[in-house]
Amino acid sequence: MIPFAKISMTDIEKKYINQALETNKICGDGEFTKKVNQWFLEREGINNFLLTTSCTHSLELAALLANLQPGDEALVPSYTFVSTADAILLRGAKPVFVDIDCRTFNMDIDKIEEKITQNTKAIFPVHYAGISCDMDRIMEIAKRYHLTVIEDAAQGVLAYYKDKPLGTIGDYGCYSFHETKNYVMGEGGAIIVKDNQKFLDAEIIREKGTNRSQFIKGVVDKYTWHNVGSSYLPSDVLAGMLYGQLERAEEIMEKRMHIWNTYHQTFKSLEEQEKLVRPYIPDYAKHNAHMYYLVLPNEELRNNVMEQLKKEGILAVFHYIPLHTSPMGRKLGYKEGDLPVTEEYAKRLLRLPLYPDMSKEELDFICKKVYEIVA
Repeated sequence: MIPFAKISMTDIEKKYINQALETNKICGDGEFTKKVNQWFLEREGINNFLLTTSCTHSLELAALLANLQPGDEALVPSYTFVSTADAILLRGAKPVFVDIDCRTFNMDIDKIEEKITQNTKAIFPVHYAGISCDMDRIMEIAKRYHLTVIEDAAQGVLAYYKDKPLGTIGDYGCYSFHETKNYVMGEGGAIIVKDNQKFLDAEIIREKGTNRSQFIKGVVDKYTWHNVGSSYLPSDVLAGMLYGQLERAEEIMEKRMHIWNTYHQTFKSLEEQEKLVRPYIPDYAKHNAHMYYLVLPNEELRNNVMEQLKKEGILAVFHYIPLHTSPMGRKLGYKEGDLPVTEEYAKRLLRLPLYPDMSKEELDFICKKVYEIVA
């Protein structure tokens, strides 16, 4: 079976994991956490960067910092992972689902304003497949209505809107380093905070509500409880794993991009024959080859292609069940038909295997079989 995803592990990651273990101090904010922070500062110009235990926790932390309250509303696409909506619900606020653009699978910006009410406090744009939303338009709407922008850039590490790293444009940005992402630490994530004061607040919430981070930096001579908080610090062992991945970032990106481009070129003629639709990359977006998907003409054909590929030993998968049609979505008052584009395209999308260490033989076999089955 050719898997859908597989981590790329080398002696570099193993060396750093062992070094972290040998320090006898493997809790959060150790030496490798500092190295990761420095890497993002030097490579991407990102300051105010905090590693977290998951992107889920980054989103929850951002919702806390945005001061979402019971009765508030936040706009979010239904075509996203549950963590985006959970972060809103855990604050007692309501996720208001917005339909998607069928070309990018991102939130349809033309449908944002019709969802805004006097209770709307935030927008959660999700950069699907590492392909940026049109952030200038989103930020303009947010400014006009005084809304907080929390970027769910779980799939967007080292992807860009124009020349800006995803996650750095809104008030908050959230990354994922889950084992299915481009750069991994098993479980893990990060939050980027634009405002310096809010960043200090984030440090406190992340450290159980204490100012321990300032104590470690020598800013205060003792630390104490200042605010509500939790423990969002990943082990330095995991940070060691991630730092090894980041040292290999160019290699990993090059391999992923080669696979993405091979798929894209292979299936061009099928798109011209109107047998499928390939991913669309807007001019303003520089993607990171996080995933490659195909949009088939209908659900029956999508499922048939998926099943035939499985028989050939290729694990291709569909993606999210739209949140508004889920049992929880129905509890929130949503139903089938509320977001027709999301519902239609979720049934037609098929994701192909993509991982850095895919062999040429595996890639050629996938391309050949997909082409034969669809054609």
